[in-house]
Amino acid sequence: MDAASLIERKPLDHIDEFQPGDTVIVNLRIVEGDRRRIQAFQGNVISGKHTTSRNPSPGDTFIVRRVSYGIGVERIIPFHSPNLESLKVSRRGKVRRSRLYYLRGLTGRKARIKERR
Repeated sequence: MDAASLIERKPLDHIDEFQPGDTVIVNLRIVEGDRRRIQAFQGNVISGKHTTSRNPSPGDTFIVRRVSYGIGVERIIPFHSPNLESLKVSRRGKVRRSRLYYLRGLTGRKARIKERR
């Protein structure tokens, strides 16, 4: 018996459709002691995608990467996490691969992704 059979797939209305190469803004709930707040994390999706025709399984994740003060920061976010408030696509990217791990070794203009029109 696996987790996918125990948990039903439900539609994720708070998540826009996205694919690798897109620039997204992920709003996450952060708990600090007894305080709760929403923190935005903006970056490029380097792995994982979401379409409304196929709901993700309970264990599915996606990876968002951004460069902050010259250091690459990646977050692995589960689709069904209770801490995932919302996800909005700010820019569509034009890429030819499903996993953009090669961006880890690039900086500056070489790390740019063309916009899909």
